[in-house]
Amino acid sequence: MGGAAEVVEEDAAAGTGSGGEGGEAEGRMEMEGWLYLIRSNLLGLQYSRKRYFVLEDAALRCFKAAPSSSPSKREDPVRSAIIDSCIRVTDNGRESVHRSVFYIFTLYNASNHYDQLKLGARSSEEAARWIRCLMESALKSPRKDEHIVACSHKRWQALRLSCRSSHLHSIDWTAFSSVHNDPMASDVIAPSPWTIFGIKNGLRLFTEAKDGDSDRKYWDDHPAIMAVGVVDANSEVVFQTVMSLGQSRSEWDFCLQEGRVLEHIDSHTDIIHKKLRGDWLPWGMRKRDLLLRRYWRREDDGTYVLLYHSVFHYRCRSERGYVRACLKSGGYVISPVNQGKQSVVKHMLAIDWKFWKSYLLTSSAKYITICMLGRVAALREFFRAKNGNCACLEFSSGELTRDIGRLPEGSLGGSNRHLSSNGSFVQLNDAADEFFDVPDESEYDQRESMWPSDESTHAVDQRHAKLSSAAVFVRKLHDLAVQKRGYVDLQGAADFDNGPCCYGYTLPKDSSCAMPSTWAMTDPATFLIRGESYLLDRQKIKANCTLMQMVGADWIKSDKREDDLAGRPGGLVQKYAAQGGNKFFFIVNIQVPGSSTYSLALYYMMDTPLEKVPLLERFVNGDDAFRNSRFKLIPYISKGSWIVKQSVGKKACLVGQALEINYFRGSNYLELGVDIGSSTVARGVVSLVLGYLNNLVIEMAFLVQGNTQEELPEFLLGTCRLNYLDASKAVSIDDC
Repeated sequence: MGGAAEVVEEDAAAGTGSGGEGGEAEGRMEMEGWLYLIRSNLLGLQYSRKRYFVLEDAALRCFKAAPSSSPSKREDPVRSAIIDSCIRVTDNGRESVHRSVFYIFTLYNASNHYDQLKLGARSSEEAARWIRCLMESALKSPRKDEHIVACSHKRWQALRLSCRSSHLHSIDWTAFSSVHNDPMASDVIAPSPWTIFGIKNGLRLFTEAKDGDSDRKYWDDHPAIMAVGVVDANSEVVFQTVMSLGQSRSEWDFCLQEGRVLEHIDSHTDIIHKKLRGDWLPWGMRKRDLLLRRYWRREDDGTYVLLYHSVFHYRCRSERGYVRACLKSGGYVISPVNQGKQSVVKHMLAIDWKFWKSYLLTSSAKYITICMLGRVAALREFFRAKNGNCACLEFSSGELTRDIGRLPEGSLGGSNRHLSSNGSFVQLNDAADEFFDVPDESEYDQRESMWPSDESTHAVDQRHAKLSSAAVFVRKLHDLAVQKRGYVDLQGAADFDNGPCCYGYTLPKDSSCAMPSTWAMTDPATFLIRGESYLLDRQKIKANCTLMQMVGADWIKSDKREDDLAGRPGGLVQKYAAQGGNKFFFIVNIQVPGSSTYSLALYYMMDTPLEKVPLLERFVNGDDAFRNSRFKLIPYISKGSWIVKQSVGKKACLVGQALEINYFRGSNYLELGVDIGSSTVARGVVSLVLGYLNNLVIEMAFLVQGNTQEELPEFLLGTCRLNYLDASKAVSIDDC
């Protein structure tokens, strides 16, 4: 295989462009381009194979070379697969495979998670385009009994593919609200907590008002300050620049002396250590360093969210000559503007600089934080000095894709005659490449110094075939290295036993919202839902009521996942079931894995017969595919840290398209078990939220999405407000 750079040049010369986004003809998504097939050898070590993929007519085809545009030279695909409504696409983030960085996404069968295909792109933008097109193709395709297929002009054996749960479902549930973006950036009506207080070096400076201090009457010791500026580069390039800890950072970051990645947690999270220079600090102040947990994600509109907070790690103690500062919260929000040609960069910091407060006034903490925020201006000038030639960066997008419309009809191997209803995604993987696990030299040339290259940090996936005892031993050692957590959040919550429980009553109600670890209902007018004319004007309206009333909540912990709480005897739901009547319950059980598995169960009840609410009746009695395509959550952190608010967002999301939901139907209830552990990204967000939990007020609304005119306007099933939950107050399941 020739060098990837040569392929890019040939594609560019052919006029393929860097956009790579396919067109949509007659309601079908069409796209093509070079991707990398990510596979594992017998020892569980990953390697990549470059392949050309084409998505057309709800079919994904794989070629070893770009298909010819000449009908006379048409060739058959090596493999093909049909994309229908049972196919899920997950965003696995970034991974390093043989020192080459890929942005990984996985296609899998919702009814058979072992049937999957793991692909990699050279840039996050390219991966996002493929994910969007594949999701749209899946939603627009009819459901079939035999929905995953393979072309078979050769006989192929079943392969061992990646199926480890930690990477299987890792779509960003905070980013994908639906396949089609709503024009509004938020589905929550809430005042901005930021107030402008000045301008410096062309940057607007804002401070975050504390609760009850919306007029910014005082500054605290460690104020949260944000700088906002416009950078002449697209959001992906700015994101790559900010993420880099290599030599290129010295061209704009005047604060950093050196930085390194200490541990790779998952494809969206790592632990980094930064040593700061001392020449920009006040005279007499010792150098500072920061040990940070870094998390990132990409939003649907191309916005990148990059979040930091301080942690402790046993492998990185404080060094002589440095004082370890504490970053309470901070990060970047990089949003594309001007058709993607520029980016609005928001940089926020709230830092405790440590040990120098005794001889420097509080205003000096504010001064140093503002000085550090000046890196946004340096970043702006860094790109301005490049005269807009951002494509020359060492971490440019990489592989280019072509508009499928340039290929004549039938040039992709003719009809779907190579599609068989008896195959699977497993067969899309090239068995002939199984033993070729040494990458080409050209792949080494494309490695990026900003990412960690430690192969031991990558998860090893379960296999269908039985491995040798030596391979099993190696894999177990590999898993152990990956799963061992070497850091502790500085905001970590304690874990203590609590009193006995009765299902539906373990979390008390407090309508005044004054007591911690309580629940209440939220004002429905806080949330925006699709109006009656939404299909025409895409406008959302305030919700004015809820269909159901919240009647109870559970906050429990266990050593395993707890399902079907509503069906357990002695609980709230079963007591009403014994009494008879028309009362129907809707339970949302949010399951958070960890050393202890926490379950937050919210109980909603209505007296109206199901048949009088057609959309809800279809949802309750429908299949899982329909439920997953309609159940929607609107999250909102009304009180809490900026870093948590940015992690959670305020945008509605189709939960079933991002997380695994287990449905339990009883005579008078439907319970939804939302498994947070099924998503790497969701798990990372919730892990962050748990660290701040007792300082947060969390508000949520649940609804069934309306897609047709008959189903509009939408209505809220219910709302809730969770006041300063405390993990130590979760009730042990053993006491129930």
